[in-house]
Amino acid sequence: MNQEEAREWLAKGGLRVTPQRLAVIEALFALRNHPTAEQVTAYVHRANPNIATGTIYNILETLVEKGILTKVKTSQDAMRYDAVPEKHHHLYCSVSNRIEDYYDEGLTGLLADYFRDHGIPGFTVEDITLQINGRFQNQNNE
Repeated sequence: MNQEEAREWLAKGGLRVTPQRLAVIEALFALRNHPTAEQVTAYVHRANPNIATGTIYNILETLVEKGILTKVKTSQDAMRYDAVPEKHHHLYCSVSNRIEDYYDEGLTGLLADYFRDHGIPGFTVEDITLQINGRFQNQNNE
């Protein structure tokens, strides 16, 4: 992602463009594959050691609140961040903690149809994201 795309991304969320926010967005796209807040912080600090760790965490939370990022929780309770806006699900490897995006429009439609038709009493479904836990066959511990 280049700086202009990052600026547009922030504008869509109604956020001011700041050097700190641009650094966090750069980290998210450079690290890819659902980084943790600690990984984002380490990446940002390599080029911008003066950005406070608390500022980075606050930016991540603001991006989540604005719907620009989503949080993905692993089975080991680690919180990871997802910057992919397209509707998708996740494959989580219990051996390596690797998370891969999984796109399947049929599955997405099936889940949406099911909850539209059946609902959950006293609960409004706002979004459905499936996390499929397992192991990748060609495990390189990535």
